[in-house]
Amino acid sequence: MNLRALQDIVHQTREFRCTQTIPKLTVAEREKLIRQYHPDYREQAYQTIRFGPNAGDRTVRELAMLLEGDSPIPADFPLTPDYTVDVLVIGGGGAGCAAALHAHAQGAHVLLATKLRLADSNSIMAQGGMQVAVAPDDSPIQHFLDTLRGGHMKNDHQLLKVMVEEGPLITKWLIELGVLFDRSPDGNLQVKTGGGSSRARLLTCSDYTGLEIMRVLKDEVLNQNIHVLEFAAAVELLSDEEGTCTGAILRDLDNKRFIVVAAKAVILATGGIGRLHIQGFPTSNHYGATGDGLALAYRIGAPLVEIDTFQYHPSGAVYPEQLVGALVTEGIRSEGGHLVNAKGERFVNELDTRDVVSSSIIRECQEGRGVRTASGRVGVWLDTPLLELEHGQGTLDKHFPAMVRQYERFGVDIRKEPVLIYPTLHYQNGGVKIDVNSETPVRNLFVAGEASGGLHGRNRLMGNSLLDLMVFGRRAGLAAAARAKMIAQGKLSLAHLERFRAEARKHGVSNQVISPAILPAYTKTS
Repeated sequence: MNLRALQDIVHQTREFRCTQTIPKLTVAEREKLIRQYHPDYREQAYQTIRFGPNAGDRTVRELAMLLEGDSPIPADFPLTPDYTVDVLVIGGGGAGCAAALHAHAQGAHVLLATKLRLADSNSIMAQGGMQVAVAPDDSPIQHFLDTLRGGHMKNDHQLLKVMVEEGPLITKWLIELGVLFDRSPDGNLQVKTGGGSSRARLLTCSDYTGLEIMRVLKDEVLNQNIHVLEFAAAVELLSDEEGTCTGAILRDLDNKRFIVVAAKAVILATGGIGRLHIQGFPTSNHYGATGDGLALAYRIGAPLVEIDTFQYHPSGAVYPEQLVGALVTEGIRSEGGHLVNAKGERFVNELDTRDVVSSSIIRECQEGRGVRTASGRVGVWLDTPLLELEHGQGTLDKHFPAMVRQYERFGVDIRKEPVLIYPTLHYQNGGVKIDVNSETPVRNLFVAGEASGGLHGRNRLMGNSLLDLMVFGRRAGLAAAARAKMIAQGKLSLAHLERFRAEARKHGVSNQVISPAILPAYTKTS
């Protein structure tokens, strides 16, 4: 049966499906489903880390190779600084820009280095919104409880408390900078419901939320004349004899030369890991998302947490081929879009948590109820035309203009045709261990955003990523600036790298893999 005939089944079953109520699963049912179908539980995809702060822990093979990889910097590399600053921010996405702005506001001399262009990041691609407890029927406590349940009770309670309590404060800051969040007719902030949440608390800018936030943050970084180095990828951190972080070595991707930066404090805001294509999954991530911060922090001695769990967003595009892996915003399901298998059946509560919905989609496809494309990919339908029928013509154009345009480029009208989706690698739930001020156990090394771990537990709720970036970007910037005022610049050395290489030799690890990866393996990096 061709795709057009299978689409007809979606239209034919719509009236019946609209009479259905799909209950959420019990705790026991959820756990069983996830353990049976979620990619986190594929034993063959994991291996044990042989040395370093997380020796003995298990993670996916792609990340283990990255963590055990060797630095591109030779042992005798000359460490004469090209720049000397108070605070070095590595990463030009949401967390990096927020950190740089707050450190700069405290009077710190800031250098922001980003391996691509300023604002090129996963942050700019965020569509679904930012969760903040601002509605009259909501509270930070309820936000805390929803996130804790979504994270399977594995969230760091102190980090989570900070995020939910400071959400309104950071929202006010963004609005004052010029972010244009959607408003209700009465002028108040409009809130929408997200999967796994008991209250409507998503703040949105149509489905351009990340783009709008980054528009404003990028402008502010430039307006404040913060020094920015573009196409400057971090390839190694620097330390003194005691292991304190004292700066970093960058690589200029244009002329291939190395740049040495001496800094009293370093903030890693390098984002996620999706472009390593863990377990062969397509990804919604930006080309720069190669887990650089994890490798850099690990080599200098910072432990990682929850590194065996990753988020596979339920709705990644499967068709047309040019869009494979691209995100189809969760907002479609939040506003009533159905997930439908090849038989025209709904098979999961669309507003359950991402790991439950993803596992359910994988189950349908593995058990033969998926829809196969001509290229051999398989997925399920997301009934987008239902929103036009339920909420009125023009709903998709008004609330999801980015998605409408994304599909129109390839001749698909989502107002009339359902779209085919399958889970896409979206987010690293774990990362570098931090405290409430975003500092790692390595003194003067801070991590903010997706590169950090602990906040989201084993599954992130939609909308919590943008809030994480802003809250902990702010905290990292403030704490790093305060630290810089108290201390002198430390000695620049590669002592930690010498120790790391000695451990690698002791465990028989070859130096064939160089990390960080900087760009995906299928792009030219030399």
